[in-house]
Amino acid sequence: MNKHNYVAILAGGLGTRFWPKSRASFPKQFLDILGTGETLIQSAYNRYASFIKPENIYIITSDEYVDIVKEQLPQLNPENILAEPSRKNTAPCVAYIASKLLQEDPEASLIVAPSDHLVIDVNVFKKLSLQALKFAKNNNALVTLGIKPTYPNTGYGYIQYDLGTVQDENVYEVKTFTEKPDIELAQTFLASGDFLWNAGIFIWTAKDVLAAFEQFQPEMYELFATEKENFNTPEEKNALQRIYPLCVSISIDYAIMEKAENVYVIPADFGWSDLGTWNSAYTNLEKDKKGNAITGEHVIAFDVQNTMISSEENKLLVLQGLEDFIVVDTKDVLLICKKEKEQQVKEFLAEVKKKKGDRYL
Repeated sequence: MNKHNYVAILAGGLGTRFWPKSRASFPKQFLDILGTGETLIQSAYNRYASFIKPENIYIITSDEYVDIVKEQLPQLNPENILAEPSRKNTAPCVAYIASKLLQEDPEASLIVAPSDHLVIDVNVFKKLSLQALKFAKNNNALVTLGIKPTYPNTGYGYIQYDLGTVQDENVYEVKTFTEKPDIELAQTFLASGDFLWNAGIFIWTAKDVLAAFEQFQPEMYELFATEKENFNTPEEKNALQRIYPLCVSISIDYAIMEKAENVYVIPADFGWSDLGTWNSAYTNLEKDKKGNAITGEHVIAFDVQNTMISSEENKLLVLQGLEDFIVVDTKDVLLICKKEKEQQVKEFLAEVKKKKGDRYL
């Protein structure tokens, strides 16, 4: 394994669209959503440990989740769990890990990836990730893995690439990034043949991504550059306390990728899902002959079809007459929602907070 290759797994999100299983105190990355025997963050760690040295794997999370990460990944050096003092989207945490690594290893190459994605074909994922690391290092490039779309999904961002600019085996120049489109635009993207789903997996050298920050986010760059001598020292935590309140909250996509010119994409197909919603879980779960995806041992269903059912281990759930529903039962919340309305979960949460406070969040 290349000693200069690193990965930063992002694990600080709230996972609100998986409510009520996912809660602010214990979000989805720490849950076994698909009943595989591994939580999502454990799966992500094991995926990268197949080709990244364990000491080069970092988890970036929020202060309140550090103990959960330690419990779920006891093999990880506690110093490799990086706690952000506040949520400021993905750009500040990229600047943080890149600044930290560059102080230790000027040759560091880095993958930045979410903790809550599903990857079925790990061997293909490994091959393309290593290819991206090599290409990024040799070409001063900012690289992303784009997923070949299979249907006009409106919940993903899209990457348009230039089919005539192949640089390496299956590496192309990026033309545009587009945020979540409406259905008509998504259908147009799919038909064009030159759009990919944005998986949020980015590969670059620490040096190159910080150069991009210096060019496109100079204020954020200066915040981290001023404190760089404190990284990898006992003063690092205090440095972050000074930096983060001054950082703008912005995604790495907006901050860097949409502005830079040295951006490339590798079209990929390794059985990917971002597991962002209950519908995405339903798609990836095994189903019975009536199209129901059921997690929980004590579920009895009469005349139920194409429904996602997640129940508590020790509670009997008896359902009748449902079709195309999401049913999620926890010890203190029961959610029953039409699958087509699941994007309203955030609205449900806002109403719960308004009427019941934070107790059920």
